[in-house]
Amino acid sequence: MLRLKRLAVFCVFAICVLTAGSFWALAQAGADPRGVLPAPPRSEARLEAHSTGLTTAVNVTRNADAGWLSTAADQTGIPARALRAYVAAAGAANQAAPACGIGWNTVAAVGFVESAHGAYGGGSLNSAGQASGPLVGPSLDGNGFAAIPDTDAGALDGDPRWDRAVGPMQFIPSTWEIAGRDGNGDGAADPFNIDDAAVSAASYLCAHGRDLTTANGWVQAIYAYNQSDSYVDQVRRQATSYAAQTG
Repeated sequence: MLRLKRLAVFCVFAICVLTAGSFWALAQAGADPRGVLPAPPRSEARLEAHSTGLTTAVNVTRNADAGWLSTAADQTGIPARALRAYVAAAGAANQAAPACGIGWNTVAAVGFVESAHGAYGGGSLNSAGQASGPLVGPSLDGNGFAAIPDTDAGALDGDPRWDRAVGPMQFIPSTWEIAGRDGNGDGAADPFNIDDAAVSAASYLCAHGRDLTTANGWVQAIYAYNQSDSYVDQVRRQATSYAAQTG
């Protein structure tokens, strides 16, 4: 009996040592323990063909093929207008940072979690990609959320005391000031426009040389967007689901 007890104690000790060693190895390699699960598959869209004989001096981000867009919107439940923006955003981000490898399904998953693709509160996106509803998040006053005093004099969120996340991708005004991009070419970066918000989100996720085809790179990107393990898990599940639904 004594030998069995000693054997059991030894086994428990060995498991503890192996587990600790695994986490130490991850830390030494710069890996994040949250990233041990694989990154969601990278979904690819079928894109419009370039016109015959078209040549350009620079790379041009192509739109999703209309037939594919309609089918994928039906399969996923993503509004076609939002899906078009997510595909273009992923293409633009990968064009700017080829090592990123972001899929449109990851951008779409963030859009779903943040605002249900602009439908939060009963809103919708018009043909220009503009959100019909206010899409302004709760006051970041430290009551259940981080405390972030106003940074934009209420210009974007209407709150001169505290910041609030805005638009379909829910950017905090101070982050938008840094990360905001013009995605539709109208000369202005508007967080309430899905084209601008999506390309800004994709670029933000790809920042700092992240490789989103790797488990650790993908987790670091999503965690940078929202520092919550449950948020990372929710985005992962949604991105994986979109990939499966569209094949």
